Order: sequence, then C-alpha cells, then structure tokens
Amino acid sequence: MPKVRRITSWMLRRPDDLTVEEQIGLKQVLASCRHLEATAAHVTAFAEMLTERRGENLNPWIAAVRADDLPQLHRFVRGLETDHDAVRNGLTLTYSSGAVEATSPGSKC
Repeated sequence: MPKVRRITSWMLRRPDDLTVEEQIGLKQVLASCRHLEATAAHVTAFAEMLTERRGENLNPWIAAVRADDLPQLHRFVRGLETDHDAVRNGLTLTYSSGAVEATSPGSKC
C-alpha cells in the first residue's frame, strides 16, 4: 500500500499528468476504499470548478459533499460557507482583490 502522501499527490494532480503506474496505483487504492474514492471524486470536481471558473457549481458540490460521510470534507465545506459569496466569486470571476488585500493598512508585507 502506498503512503498517504503519495496517494494524496496522485489525487491532487491532473489524471493526464500521472504515469501509467501512478494511474494504476491510484485506481487500486480507490477501489479498496469507498470513502477515499468519494473524497477523490469531490476533490476532482472542486479542482475542475476552480480551474474552469464554474462558481455556479459550488452549491451543488457542497450538497454532494454533505450527502457523503466524509467529516474532513464537511469541515472544508463549513470553511467555504463562512464566506460563501467571496468563495463563489473567487470560483467565478476572472479578477481578484488579492493585491489590494495584501497591501491593506497594518499589513506586514
């Protein structure tokens, strides 16, 4: 069984960026654990939402995560919901206020 760090690396990379051996290893690991398979599916869906700027999918994604018994992702969802509008905008809009926020009064940067 591969180490957690390796499995996490596989899950967080684009499938096309995995070697054939890594793809096989990931498939074997996911097939052996229903919860890990569901986590990987949610992580992939979130990554697609992020890279494709599909903030309109945030609420359905949150609902799908809540429907699964995945406490770690439930905590992540609660964090997203803390500032839901900003998260949705970040997943949708092509611009950011990050430069302004980084230079706010009192900033150490």
